[in-house]
Amino acid sequence: MADALSRMLATRDWILADGATGTNLFNMGLASGDAPEFWNVDRPDDIRRLYSGAVEAGSDLFLTNTFGGNASRLALHDGQSRVRELNRAGAEIGREVADAAGRDVIVAGSVGPTGEIMAPMGALTHELAVEMFHEQAEGLKEGGADVLWVETISAPEEYKAAAEAAHRAGMPWCGTMSFDTAGRTMMGVTSAAMAAMVEKLPHAPVAFGANCGVGASDLLRTVLGFAAQGTERPVIAKGNAGIPKYVDGHIHYDGTPELMADYAVLARDCGATIIGGCCGTTPAHLEQMRAALETRAPGPRPTLEAITTALGAFSSASDGTDGAAAPTRQRRRRARP
Repeated sequence: MADALSRMLATRDWILADGATGTNLFNMGLASGDAPEFWNVDRPDDIRRLYSGAVEAGSDLFLTNTFGGNASRLALHDGQSRVRELNRAGAEIGREVADAAGRDVIVAGSVGPTGEIMAPMGALTHELAVEMFHEQAEGLKEGGADVLWVETISAPEEYKAAAEAAHRAGMPWCGTMSFDTAGRTMMGVTSAAMAAMVEKLPHAPVAFGANCGVGASDLLRTVLGFAAQGTERPVIAKGNAGIPKYVDGHIHYDGTPELMADYAVLARDCGATIIGGCCGTTPAHLEQMRAALETRAPGPRPTLEAITTALGAFSSASDGTDGAAAPTRQRRRRARP
């Protein structure tokens, strides 16, 4: 248990992660279509404020502003030569904030998907994906990240490439996938399949789970799917703050702080150990989540009915683990958490 996250997990029943990166940066003035990673160098005070907001709200772990910090994503902004620089800067600011917190806080280096399709369906080979993730991982390591945090992955091949890159960098890592297609990832992975895949990896993650997706109800059904496999590895739940709605020209998530407090407690009772929010989750949500986790006693594993009563209906009848066929879905660009 040499890494900081494993040490924290050994002494805690639950860990509160952070909320959204994109939502909070948009609230600070980030324009749609711009690369937030450039702010690590151009607007470091805003990134410091982003991280500090989560810590001050009670988060024990926060993600760096590096979700799109790989060469493929940065190439869309002519920034492919700045991978190491931007990731190092994002982690350095995080290290500064965590070290000043006065308590143990984990800096998790965010590693999002490449945005490309893996071979043989697409042109991205395993070797190239590993190279891109490794370059990003080295920058995060240099900046002082405690752990790599691979997130919002849909393809098992990309997940495996990120695992190999973490091993090359000599870094502990966590990895989440996004289940948003009737209980499956965009590439058809179910919660059961992910749990099985994780245990077969040569360099397994410290923790694994789900983030983003459709809404808090669906994400907790996925967490129950992990638990049903009997996994003993810590599970991550990082659900969106409700459902996105288009209001007055922008996307608004309808999940209130009170709803996310209920979600946090249900996530714990479903079997999650690391609990946070994704899109739409602000420090105001995190404060209520922390308070609920600290004051509400653990309960029995929730039923599906209890989840929908508290958080709203599922988006589909199936969670993908019952053998139901995956729905047909066209590829789309993954949103930034």
